Parts: sequence; structure tokens; C-alpha cells
Amino acid sequence: MDHPETDLMVNGLGTLKVLHYSYLTGVERFVYASSGCSVYGSQAPLPLREDFVSLHLDTPYQIHKLLGELYCNYFHDYYGLPVAIARYFNVYGPGEVPGKYRNVIPNFIWWAIHGQPLPITGTGEETRDFTFVDDIVDGTLRMGVVKEAVGEAINLASGTETRIIDLANWINELTGNKAGVVFRPRRSWDRAVRRRASIEKARKLLGYEPKTDIRTGLKLTYEWILENRAKIAEIAKF
Repeated sequence: MDHPETDLMVNGLGTLKVLHYSYLTGVERFVYASSGCSVYGSQAPLPLREDFVSLHLDTPYQIHKLLGELYCNYFHDYYGLPVAIARYFNVYGPGEVPGKYRNVIPNFIWWAIHGQPLPITGTGEETRDFTFVDDIVDGTLRMGVVKEAVGEAINLASGTETRIIDLANWINELTGNKAGVVFRPRRSWDRAVRRRASIEKARKLLGYEPKTDIRTGLKLTYEWILENRAKIAEIAKF
């Protein structure tokens, strides 16, 4: 949001260059990390299916994820590059440190273990499709080897809808945080109220099946953050 030109040069031109060099060197498979929280826009019907894409997007991030998909399709259709597009949904899990531009789960856990109220921007009824990192890795590896994935865009998600207020309450319960939550105005660019992906295509083409439910994933993420708390404190920036 703050640096859209730099964002375009890194994400847009960067993706184009990687595709170009992949074609020149004859890679066996190019898997593009797209975003299901981007290309569907804020008004798409649920569950989000791969045959729906919006041209009315809210952030440069969303625009460049869709731009990357279009370049992937171009290199596949024109040059025959074996491309597969993975549309990730709200990936979380061990390994991600909290910080100003990080995602909600590591930030919530970090604030909770420090006894701070968890800020909810909106009503708390907003939902997201949180997907544990192990499931994302499994789906991504499948997209790298399953021949039916070539030329396709495929949702990699949990297929479940979680309210942000429930997420905050679970994390406070898990960490023993008594500070509760605090409500703040929704960010002007954040217009997606609900998110839930259809994973039928991933099941059919990849044999993909998410194995980690949200409560288990939160516990594993919390344990990792506790184990690495001192190191995280050195690098986390808010």
C-alpha cells in the first residue's frame, strides 16, 4: 500500500523474469505461489472456486498476484512452459515470526503471550480460511509432480471458515491471556468480509486432503513461538 511502484517492480517484473529464465533453461515444472485471498476480490460468492476471478481488486498485492497468474498462463499457452498455479489461503504455522507486516496468527500469539489485548479490525464476524503450513507444503509438492496440475489454477486451503473473534478467543485461551480483545475500525483497503475456499479441484486432481485442523495448528504454532521466543524478540518489528 505504501510503495506500489516498488511492489510492481519486485512482484510483477520479478515474476516475469523468473518465468522467462525458467523457459530458457527448460525447467520441468514452474509452480507459481498465487493467493486465493487476492484474485477472487472481495465480492466473490462462497465457496471460492477456481473458475471465478475478479478484475476489481483492493490492493497492489492482489493486483500483482493476478498479474503473475496472467503471465503464467501466457508462458504456458505461448511457450509451452509447464506451469501450475497454487492459490494459497491464509497460510500459518511454525516458522513465521510476528511483525508489522506479518499475518494475524503469529501476531495474535505474540501479543497474547505478552498479556496484550488482541486487536480486531472490524466486528470479529469476518472469516478467513486458515491453512496449516504442512498442508500447504503437501499441496505444493503435489503440484510440482502431478501432470494434471499443468496449466491449472488450484486452491490450496483448509476448506473451512473461521471467524476472527473465535480465532482471538482460542489464542487467548491457549496462552492464558486475560487481556481479551479490543475492537478497532476496519482498515479502508480490507473489504473481504468472508473467505472459504472450495478444495474439490485439489482433491480431484492432486489427491490433496488437509490434515491439520485450526485448533491443532494453533497449538503447534504457539509451541514453536515459545521455543524460539528469545530469537523472535530480536527480529520481530512492529
